[in-house]
Amino acid sequence: MSAPISNVRPDPDKVLVDIVDYVLDYSVDSTLALETARNCLIDTLGCGLEALSYPACTKLMGPIVPGTIVPNGAKVPGTPFQLDPVQAAFNIGAMIRWLDFNDTWLAAEWGHPSDNLGGILATADWLSRNAIASGKKPLDMKDVLIAMIKAHEIQGCIALENSFNKVGLDHVLLVKLASTAVVGQMIGLTRDELINAVSLAFVDGHALRTYRHAPNTGSRKSWAAGDATSRAVRLALIAKTGEMGYPSVLSAKTWGFYDVLFKGEAFRFQRPYGSYVMENVLFKISFPAEFHAQTAVEAAMTLHGKLKQAGRSVDDIRKITIRTHEAAIRIIDKKGPLNNPADRDHCIQYMIAVPLIHGRLTAADYEDAIAQDARIDALRAKMECVEDSQYTKDYHDPDKRSIANALTVEFNDGTQFDEIAVEYPIGHKRRRADGIPLLVEKFRTNLARRFPQKQQQAILAVSLDQARLEAMPVNEYVDLYVI
Repeated sequence: MSAPISNVRPDPDKVLVDIVDYVLDYSVDSTLALETARNCLIDTLGCGLEALSYPACTKLMGPIVPGTIVPNGAKVPGTPFQLDPVQAAFNIGAMIRWLDFNDTWLAAEWGHPSDNLGGILATADWLSRNAIASGKKPLDMKDVLIAMIKAHEIQGCIALENSFNKVGLDHVLLVKLASTAVVGQMIGLTRDELINAVSLAFVDGHALRTYRHAPNTGSRKSWAAGDATSRAVRLALIAKTGEMGYPSVLSAKTWGFYDVLFKGEAFRFQRPYGSYVMENVLFKISFPAEFHAQTAVEAAMTLHGKLKQAGRSVDDIRKITIRTHEAAIRIIDKKGPLNNPADRDHCIQYMIAVPLIHGRLTAADYEDAIAQDARIDALRAKMECVEDSQYTKDYHDPDKRSIANALTVEFNDGTQFDEIAVEYPIGHKRRRADGIPLLVEKFRTNLARRFPQKQQQAILAVSLDQARLEAMPVNEYVDLYVI
């Protein structure tokens, strides 16, 4: 006779408690983290502004029901929309992720922690406009920066030792989790309510990685994070009503997350929550390319110059060897046809071929007009990825966190160029002195895509001034971006 199943409600899983206590109690006092968060903010919003040039993105924008008006709703930067915070979070989250150009975190799991800005900024703006309508004080932009730091930390620290992609789950699960936690704090959830909210995020349905991999690679990967961060706002608001949570959502035998979705394994942690992730986050500065290929693109740009200098063309190339790390091979090493821009920006061979031919890699280079150039597929067919075990080791080393790639070009006449190796991309913490001025120029360029000169200058004046930005009410900052 089997033993009866206990119906005694357990204490909350420690993972839930640790997240909630960090969000509620941790005081951010790292100047580096706050400065990096400001750079992350402007870079992320700039990526969204660039995405608004693409109809495939803008067709998803706006209210769910056309014409819906939300008094004191959250405004969507670069657009005329003012929406409820859930839909605003989707809009902002989709536009900032659309071109795969915002920040990145690489570990056992990878992802883009600034995806959380969709939920954070929408909620902060909505709360601020309603506070002012009620005669109360709005949130300041420092509150947004702190929420960004904490969302980065939750997503990134869990990602360090836990691979969701290896069980087929998409990394936007961590966006939903981190956004739920920080948005829940912003809307004033009690400790118990916040534990409930975080448990709801774990028990929720989770996205599969199907849309990121052949033969199904498609555009959902560009709005999946918007979906996740908006779902987080919804779950936090549900918890605000007093809706119950599920304390052993992770550890429950048979029915918990670990047994159902994580092969029975419990999460492992490398470090406690602090401000490590924001301080070490990777910026995509020069190229809208999946981050495992960023250094490969840098190397290809160097090789383009060498080809011109030597009077050679890509037609002279017999073979290209890509010495890389295991994660790149698993995610972006692709043979055969590439069916759409989402397919192409996750193919290391494509991301090398375009700069070798044209000396550039822009978002437009993933579109059909460029992809139909027969030279691209001809070059792709000549490329081979080879794992370097030291590159893989250094990729996981917390003191290095490199994302190395090395390219060797061999020619039809039997000669070859010396290998071009790039260990750390321009957006790496070790290259901040080189990277931040370029990040600011990227922001300037993206502002110019959307706004007249006077409006650009107003945004820049506050965005590049740490103290002034931190003190500015959220609604006033967002108003600077209104079309």
